[in-house]
Amino acid sequence: MKWSELSIHTTNEAVEAISNILHEAGASGVVIEDSEELLREREDVFGEIYSLNPDDFPVDGVRVKAYLAETSFLLETVEEIKLAINNLQNFNIDLGHNRVTVQEVDEEDWATAWKKYYHPVKISNRFTIVPTWEEYERVNSDELIIELDPGMAFGTGTHPTTVMCLQALEKTVQPSFTLIDVGTGSGVLSIGAAKLGATSIHALDLDEVAVKSAKENIALNKVEDVVQVTHGNLLDNVKEQADIVVANILAEIIMTFTNDAYSIVKDGGLFITSGIIATKKEDVRNSLLQAGFEIEEVMMMEDWVTIISKKPVK
Repeated sequence: MKWSELSIHTTNEAVEAISNILHEAGASGVVIEDSEELLREREDVFGEIYSLNPDDFPVDGVRVKAYLAETSFLLETVEEIKLAINNLQNFNIDLGHNRVTVQEVDEEDWATAWKKYYHPVKISNRFTIVPTWEEYERVNSDELIIELDPGMAFGTGTHPTTVMCLQALEKTVQPSFTLIDVGTGSGVLSIGAAKLGATSIHALDLDEVAVKSAKENIALNKVEDVVQVTHGNLLDNVKEQADIVVANILAEIIMTFTNDAYSIVKDGGLFITSGIIATKKEDVRNSLLQAGFEIEEVMMMEDWVTIISKKPVK
């Protein structure tokens, strides 16, 4: 089978939104090549550091790559993707160069391209993300391993927004907690919460492809008895209250349902929000405060923000 590699040269701010557009268009996953990766210094406490080839990265900005099967509808699909990306400007998202290129690749090259980007990586004190094809042995007895297959997942769980969400869950989830995961994507946050001892988790996503992907990853990690995945738009049809609501989505979307989240979170419970670019931090913070939440902690990693807020006990 022939595949087409779709590459979008954009900004870090636009990565999450463009990735979602690509998934909705039928891509099974994305590759993110960030020019800042070459300059970034990391502590080795969270896993091995792999040497990076400058030829794999743009001179500036970020390249987001996806692979689409070549069909008679490919040209129409690419045009729809371009239109959806351009529409992000209506949300004041900086698209940078916004240059889209398409090239043909063989299936064998496509498969190889996926695997060279993913390795086991320790992202917090307890969590390690492991691609399904990698051999990995626990370093500590309390280490929690999340297995993901990027071929079916919406990311590998190593983007700063996801890392901070998992770190926030590690700090806050207690045994017997209930949790709602809004915009679950790959299901990685629900999997993490289940492994931390949450006993009932409701994962939602508006995208049917994401629902399927989350179910597969949840089964892979053997937590399907704890996590229920359903198709849904934000908290529209959610009736039950939860100890924690977590949402790793665009800042603009978070601000549309902070009031709904306040009604769903139990008294004394938490609303963990991520996917927030630094320039939108105050906007989200103010939206949370207006809804009635108290800000417990603001976490930052690179240009991204995660906010842990609490619903006061009445």
